[in-house]
Amino acid sequence: MEINNIDLTKLTPDKRYLKEMEHVVYDQEWFKTAENFELYDMYRKIKVENGLRYDVTIIHPRMFANEFAKTKGHIHAGFYGEVYMVLEGEGFYLAQKGDEDNIEDVVVTHGKKGDVIVIPAGYGHVTINPSNQELKTANWVAESDKGNFEPFERNQGACYYYTTAGWVKNPNYKQVPELRFQEPLKEVPTDLEFLKVPKT
Repeated sequence: MEINNIDLTKLTPDKRYLKEMEHVVYDQEWFKTAENFELYDMYRKIKVENGLRYDVTIIHPRMFANEFAKTKGHIHAGFYGEVYMVLEGEGFYLAQKGDEDNIEDVVVTHGKKGDVIVIPAGYGHVTINPSNQELKTANWVAESDKGNFEPFERNQGACYYYTTAGWVKNPNYKQVPELRFQEPLKEVPTDLEFLKVPKT
């Protein structure tokens, strides 16, 4: 399912601002006095095809004190998976399985332009921009899906933060395994029907 030649200047994005990130930022003291800058743009439902929707998100190169810019983080309300494509820049795609008492698995994929990242069904996830350039990333996800931000807000973000000192465990989770890393795919899977099958 290829999407080409989309002119985003003709579309109006939803915008995420820093103040909406209060409950997921690592450095809460810094947050109290930080200006409310624009963090990322979300172009939703650019295309809907065969029960899937195509979105584009642009994460600006900002810092939260010593933490790199990221999305708020969510798990899919229907426990669906998601496929991301890196259009410009680079990003870390962190996916975690479990709850605040026990994270069973946490995996990070480092994607660059042209790379594809598959988020498994049942995993919450966050996208991080670790560079000084914009990260432009697209995704395919079930059209009916709605992201649930509450688990990330309740625990002050994902189970790891990415900072200038590297990966830092989030102490709000009781049990967190060591990070594992995996390589991205080089092309979008031919059949995306699995994205419409929720985890049971």
